[in-house]
Amino acid sequence: MIDYSRFVLKNGLRVLIHEDASTPMVAVNVLYDVGSKDESPEKTGFAHLFEHLMFGGSANIPDFDDPIQLAGGENNAFTNSDMTNFYEVLPVENLEVALWLESDRMLSLNFDEKVLEVQRKVVVEEFKETCLNEPYGDVWHHISDMAYEVHPYRWPTIGKVPKHVEDARLGDVKDFFFRFYRPNNAILVVAGNVKTKKALKLVEKWFGDIPAGDTPPRQLPTEPAQSVFHERTVEGKVPVDALYLVFHTCSRTHPDFYAIDLLSDVLGSGPSSRLYRRLLKEKKLFSHIDCYITASNDPGLLIVEGKPSDGVEMEVAEKALWEELELLKNEAISQQELEKIINKSESSLVFSEVSVLNKAINLAFFELIGDASIINREVALYQSVTVADVQRIAQEVLTKENCSKLIYKGTLPKGEMAAPDEDEEED
Repeated sequence: MIDYSRFVLKNGLRVLIHEDASTPMVAVNVLYDVGSKDESPEKTGFAHLFEHLMFGGSANIPDFDDPIQLAGGENNAFTNSDMTNFYEVLPVENLEVALWLESDRMLSLNFDEKVLEVQRKVVVEEFKETCLNEPYGDVWHHISDMAYEVHPYRWPTIGKVPKHVEDARLGDVKDFFFRFYRPNNAILVVAGNVKTKKALKLVEKWFGDIPAGDTPPRQLPTEPAQSVFHERTVEGKVPVDALYLVFHTCSRTHPDFYAIDLLSDVLGSGPSSRLYRRLLKEKKLFSHIDCYITASNDPGLLIVEGKPSDGVEMEVAEKALWEELELLKNEAISQQELEKIINKSESSLVFSEVSVLNKAINLAFFELIGDASIINREVALYQSVTVADVQRIAQEVLTKENCSKLIYKGTLPKGEMAAPDEDEEED
């Protein structure tokens, strides 16, 4: 059980405080309710750009890393389609350092042409390195584009093309910041060896006077149900062909989420999963195979990906894969198989809650999706999934008309890796 207290400041900032006397550390986590789904289709990659810009300094702090390191801590951030998250972990005696840092950049980020230019270059180089030069690096550009027609999940977090970030101007950046990076669009969690009353007083000291913003209500287009099988073949500088089967699933907040998560584990979570045991280990049709879900806040995806073994035709490997999916739809899994997967999920949850940082991040996330108390009910929600639930979800999701298929064909000789293009190397 993770006990916490919840407060809302006058400016709308949601504050959660978790006391944990077992550690000398404290984690400060600030989650902003903004991700790549809040971008304009003509200006993508801005949420990811802001993850970098938020470390570019603010009115009173030219550099964020030095104060944290001098305080004996560490900090970092991540962005996805649904949110942007910043965190610090440091000795509890230095809690105010983290609160000072986070409040100053929330109040007065440094809008400077030089900072913007530096971070633009960093983000563009990251795009080139991870999407253009890395094998299969543009897979999510193809998957997102195939699976979504109208929802902004149709582009990945890093953006559609580097040009959108290259063309970002200071006015665009300021507009994005004052729309989304406001206290009334944020969740602050303090977790660690703190007393709630004292921690709340410090939060009010550093964040209470930051004015709320006029954050517009989110009005995203609803993705229509897919009714036609999509397929695409692309070529790239990779040594091994790859297959991706992509199916639409429910949102993270839907009651069926826990069943679809367990379904993906039955198929492809580790060496004991069905696809690994049957298609890789026994039949040796694949050299790699996996299944996972995006677990996004709006309706997401289940992805099965695999690389056929050397000498195995793609058609043969794909046929065997579809046969396994059909088997799961037609024959219910055993109670023993389900319990094994549930126990594995339970162990992962318990292990993840050992870290004070993970508790802070998880509390912020569940508050974002509507109810922080879910953090204490997740095990029970997984345990409530039945064999019939898994089969029903398999029958609803794993259909041809709900599928987008991507074949990624390699153009390199077997075993040879692509060298980066000379004009795309980092300076």
